[in-house]
Amino acid sequence: MKALVVADEVEERLWTSAVHNHPADLVIGAGDLPYAYLEFLASALDVPCVFVPGNHDPDLSGYTRYGGLSMKDGFPAEWPGPAGGVNADGRIVDIGGLRFAGLGGSVRYNDGPNQWTQRQQARRARRLVRRARFRRWRDGRDVDVLLTHAPPRHCGDREDPPHRGFDCLHRTIELLRPKWLLHGHIHPHGEPVPDRVVGGTTVRNVVGHRIMELL
Repeated sequence: MKALVVADEVEERLWTSAVHNHPADLVIGAGDLPYAYLEFLASALDVPCVFVPGNHDPDLSGYTRYGGLSMKDGFPAEWPGPAGGVNADGRIVDIGGLRFAGLGGSVRYNDGPNQWTQRQQARRARRLVRRARFRRWRDGRDVDVLLTHAPPRHCGDREDPPHRGFDCLHRTIELLRPKWLLHGHIHPHGEPVPDRVVGGTTVRNVVGHRIMELL
């Protein structure tokens, strides 16, 4: 399973036919990218797309599908996300032979969408763990990838309020034991960004793009 993993920074050369120089089986988005960009990448490569929203992305909460229609508050409404993309935020989803657990958004620093206090994200993380446990009880499969926008606290984050990581992700890693935690949000600005290992999980900053073998 080869994945094109993207976050935060649009790479113009990928938003052209040159994307075919990066063949992949799956597009993974870790937030703060135009949804049209994710849609283009998945369409051009003819592969599925799974993503979580970042703190600069539109609010996707409250949308459902019924009879092939996108609905919100019981009325037809155009979904602002990428066509065909799977929003993993707060969910356990199986895509391309991989099981993803998703937690989008960043630490709350203003009134924008997809921002959470430490306590709010901790509640969301506990719900996610319960869903993962139920799925594991049902089919015996574990989570392969924990897909987030912000990193765990003190694991490649920053000290300015908007770029602090989430404390709860350490406990989430401990309980889910994924092989990977993939995140964006922290721009390296040309500095090397080493992987970090938490328990048996490799934590990787995927700002820009990465080509990764995930299986």
